[in-house]
Amino acid sequence: MNVDQILLLKGRNVVSIEADRSLGEAARLLSERRIGAVVVVDGRKPVSGILSERDIVRAVAAHGARALDEPVSRFMTGEVVTCTCLNSVNELMELMTQQKFRHVPVVEGGQLVGIISIGDVVKQHVEEVEAESQAIKEYIATA
Repeated sequence: MNVDQILLLKGRNVVSIEADRSLGEAARLLSERRIGAVVVVDGRKPVSGILSERDIVRAVAAHGARALDEPVSRFMTGEVVTCTCLNSVNELMELMTQQKFRHVPVVEGGQLVGIISIGDVVKQHVEEVEAESQAIKEYIATA
């Protein structure tokens, strides 16, 4: 199973925000969409950054409520690790575990084409394990 197959199942919709929008706007967007991260775009490259719920919590903890009036660019992660549609679920699990992040934007041909969350990866992995278990049970039953 690879990233392209996950995107076929979940869709390719990516919620994004401009880097000059306020942290408060980003927080409202995350809350309204019930998501954990938003991709930051600037029109020059497919992914300028990523802003997660954790980034917002850290900003408010360090700077108080006034952080919510600051631009997203001040608190986003600017060095974003991306993947392609050809990456496998196992590669993403390893990457997310080692790098300790929960969202990976998918870039193909210089375009942002999706985003994969740790939840997507875990769901797919569980489905693979269950399918393998079922196949083994059927094999044993017919042996």
